[in-house]
Amino acid sequence: MYFVTTKRPGYALFAMTPSERAAIGVTEDQKRVHVLTRSGAEWRIHREWPVEEQSHTQLMARLGQIDEPVSIDELVRLGTGG
Repeated sequence: MYFVTTKRPGYALFAMTPSERAAIGVTEDQKRVHVLTRSGAEWRIHREWPVEEQSHTQLMARLGQIDEPVSIDELVRLGTGG
């Protein structure tokens, strides 16, 4: 899977999945990782954790080896190594 990076207020990094159904964000202060899901035109945080727990780089590297998961829960599970 690849990611499409874009600018989003409040985020140092905001990268969408190919379908644009999900995104991975790093907060502007670079202290938290967010996995977001799209609801219409709005993005909502589905899951979050401190960067020290698991970086966005680790998450994206794991997901880069697979096809985009069908569900956001599967994306989180595979991305976090669960």
